[in-house]
Amino acid sequence: MVFDVGETLVDETREYGTWADWLGVPRHTFASVFGAVIANGQDYREAFQVFQPGFDLARERQARADAGQPETYGEDDLYPDVRPALTKLREMGVWVGIVGNQTVRSGKILRSLDLPTDFIATSDDWGIEKPSPDFFAKVVEVAPGRAEEIIYVGDRIDNDVAPAKKAGMRTAYLQRGPWGWILRDTKEVADLSDWKIRDLTELSDIVAAENDSV
Repeated sequence: MVFDVGETLVDETREYGTWADWLGVPRHTFASVFGAVIANGQDYREAFQVFQPGFDLARERQARADAGQPETYGEDDLYPDVRPALTKLREMGVWVGIVGNQTVRSGKILRSLDLPTDFIATSDDWGIEKPSPDFFAKVVEVAPGRAEEIIYVGDRIDNDVAPAKKAGMRTAYLQRGPWGWILRDTKEVADLSDWKIRDLTELSDIVAAENDSV
């Protein structure tokens, strides 16, 4: 079982709020534009361009760090189902990995949280970003077993479910966060998700049912 990070394990409400503050716009306004961008099928980074044309996310991340305001999160930003769900999966003998589009800094934070996992990596660690096929080929490489034995869990169709499915994995679409709610009823979700869940604790029942069917 391999997990995405943002809005799968980590509630990004606080982080996107600090981006609104950095841009100097009301948080509600930023969140509304962010949702509209997602609903229109655009890259989420276009939301930043609305307020600051030419916005460069990597450059602004560094500017925030230089100003003593780096992107960050901690235990309080984990969704409440994360530790119970991952712990239960490990108790069932499931190999648990976390790999998402995150910075090296984010990877260090994830490791410092001492989550019940077997493996943690980020796109910056690998030098490959989702939805690149090479990213998901790397997931298959580091996880034990064959691609069809891996379930990739994420809140997005474009970055998680669709490319993982193309790589031969099974997929669990998590209905939470902006993408999870806005795009929950699309045809892509129905066609590409092996399971549609609203809580990570549902995964242990899925594993049990799959094991019983073997």
